[in-house]
Amino acid sequence: MSYQVLIEDTGEHYRCPPDRDLLRSMERLGRKGIPAGCRGGGCGVCKVHILSGSVTSKKMSRAHISVEEQASGYVLACRTCPRSDVRLKVVGKMRKSVCRAVPAGGSAKSGAERADSIAESVQPERAIKKLLVYKIDF
Repeated sequence: MSYQVLIEDTGEHYRCPPDRDLLRSMERLGRKGIPAGCRGGGCGVCKVHILSGSVTSKKMSRAHISVEEQASGYVLACRTCPRSDVRLKVVGKMRKSVCRAVPAGGSAKSGAERADSIAESVQPERAIKKLLVYKIDF
């Protein structure tokens, strides 16, 4: 069994089983640049605001999530598992990378599509010329 998680900012959704934290499941979207710091609740990079749904959270650093914030639905995605369908808003350091524009009529490029784009833009002959310039003869 898994629950539906909706990222309110982008309209994207993903499935998350109750035994996996929201961050690990969010990474499966194939989005580039989702920050994943310590994965232990100590860095605060993955801060989200739960707008609706039920979650359980493990211990989080109070330097990043105060008691008041937690009572208002703010949690660290790396320390939070769903107990129902969840609607969340990305906040903090993670917002910029998760909430970048998604192409109309689709989702962000998958990891394979990004790799293909990068491969097309690589110019091996230029890299070889650069290496030859720095070659040192012994």
